Amino acid sequence: MLSILRKKAQSTVIQGLVLLIAVVFVFWGVGSNLNNNRNSIAVVNGREIPIQEYQRAYDRAVEQYRKQFGGQVPANFFETINLKGQVVGQLVQAELLRQGAEAMGLAVSKEAIQRAVEAMNVFQVDGHFDLERYKQILSRNRLTPTSFEAGLHNDLLAKMAVKNIESFALVPADEVRQWLRYTGEEVKLAVKAVAGKDFEDKVEIKDGELAAWFEKNKTKYTTEPQIRLKYLFFDSDALAKNRKISDDELKARYESDKERYQVPEQRHVRHILFKVPKDADAKTVAAKEEQARKVMAMAKGGQDFAELARQYSEGPTAAKGGDLGFFGRGRMVRPFDEAVFAMRKGEIGGPVRTQFGFHIIKVEDIRPATTRAFAEVRDELRREMEKEEGKAQAFKAASEAFEGIMRAGNLDKYSKEKGIELQKTDFFSRSKPPAGIVSDPGFLAEAFKLSKGELSSLVELGKGYAILFVDDVKPPVVPPLAEVRDRVVRDYTRDRAIVLAKEAAERELAEAGKKGELTGDKLKKTDYLKRRSPAPAGVPAQVLKDAFALAPSEKFPARPLKVGNLFYLYQVVERRPGDEKADEQMKKQLRMQLLAAEKSRLLSDWLRELQQKAEIWTNTKILQ
Repeated sequence: MLSILRKKAQSTVIQGLVLLIAVVFVFWGVGSNLNNNRNSIAVVNGREIPIQEYQRAYDRAVEQYRKQFGGQVPANFFETINLKGQVVGQLVQAELLRQGAEAMGLAVSKEAIQRAVEAMNVFQVDGHFDLERYKQILSRNRLTPTSFEAGLHNDLLAKMAVKNIESFALVPADEVRQWLRYTGEEVKLAVKAVAGKDFEDKVEIKDGELAAWFEKNKTKYTTEPQIRLKYLFFDSDALAKNRKISDDELKARYESDKERYQVPEQRHVRHILFKVPKDADAKTVAAKEEQARKVMAMAKGGQDFAELARQYSEGPTAAKGGDLGFFGRGRMVRPFDEAVFAMRKGEIGGPVRTQFGFHIIKVEDIRPATTRAFAEVRDELRREMEKEEGKAQAFKAASEAFEGIMRAGNLDKYSKEKGIELQKTDFFSRSKPPAGIVSDPGFLAEAFKLSKGELSSLVELGKGYAILFVDDVKPPVVPPLAEVRDRVVRDYTRDRAIVLAKEAAERELAEAGKKGELTGDKLKKTDYLKRRSPAPAGVPAQVLKDAFALAPSEKFPARPLKVGNLFYLYQVVERRPGDEKADEQMKKQLRMQLLAAEKSRLLSDWLRELQQKAEIWTNTKILQ
């Protein structure tokens, strides 16, 4: 599989293929009964995929997800998405791809591997391949030239296979014309909305009908459970004031936690970006790279980098001379980040390829890693230690109180013995707690777990600890209609008004069909609209989509279109086909999109055939 370094090969085809492989695996599945090799994660047509390769791929996937989530991956996330299975699927499909390439008679020469290595920016110094840098970077990433080049061989072989399969993709000129007619088709609409709220004053409230509606919908009016509490609260903020932290204690903590106050190295960088569209062909990519190299030569020749950025950069920082300011390692996309932190102050490097395009980079300045001084962090550290001390004292006091309650037998008896006044609440629901500490989410969560007459253990809160006792409980009930009549009347009226609006819309649509025209008040007429046109104000996108789905001979929908509490009627007033005589640029863009879709289909079909014919065993024990 691709390592971090081999991504420098800049193969967008292979990167896209990895995603396709993952999708293919999810839908195809993998067999599991052909072998029993404990040293392999899978065996594909007799070829083993080592467990070590699986572990490296799995670790990379985990690291990528951790970065996406900012280091905090949700609990059980990897199990939920079946990450182990996805990784095995990617490895199996990659092996099938390589075997398919070999079956075509494709091969990668040593010279091709050498050229690919030498072309990678990460191994270059001043635009030329550097053998020592190559060895250093591989060693830093625990790779040998042999293992790295073997992996690169597989990647190049896969790329050749993809290229060969895609070479069969064709887009006939007639297909482009058909798509131009389809995408360019236009309609003019007359649209009208019938709103439920306009019928609320027409709803007649009859006691029998209201009672029947309430009986059918009464669970909507079920009350929330309510509880009444007695509790003790131990405020850590108040207790923190009783303890003063000395400078000696602060200094000792500072020295023991000094790593926390380290500020990592930062670099001040400018860049010049030459954008490359995601679907750019090889000719466009090469032209952009050549343009970047010319501008880089101008910068290295002594021309002002900031002025060159203002003149040539296609990125958002062009007006600022390409200035990205100071930033630390890991803030930018990986190829850019790795290049920046491998450069010296004042050095100009590139072009570096990222998903945005080609970058020319200049390191303006370097701030070395530093450690914040004690004087700078003293007050921050004092507040932190006071908070810790307050929390510790609150825990101690709460623990002693809990033990006292156990000895006394109950909370009331303990409070009398100690002369402590219990805090009390009236009945309240979870959605409407009283103000203060009771509204703390942790307090509420614990309180509503308890039954009547039950004492909690220590409840940790943001501002201390509490001990709760549920004095009484009111279970949820469905109130009689009389108690909630106003709410029921309001809901019933809204419900019935929607029914009346729907009936009125259906009648009006039927009448329009007979007359051949939609008329009346609040009728909105549009200009010509295309399939991809933004829906005009007052016309939901659903209406536009529905209108284009009608047969050319139809003017009206079969029924009103419900959007929220509105019922839309519409008439296709005029319809005209798309213009086949689009400009060449549009035709070229459409042809490229259709060709990309055809290439994807061919590749997917080929991989599916390889999968169906393959004998595959997977080590299910590791996946459990």
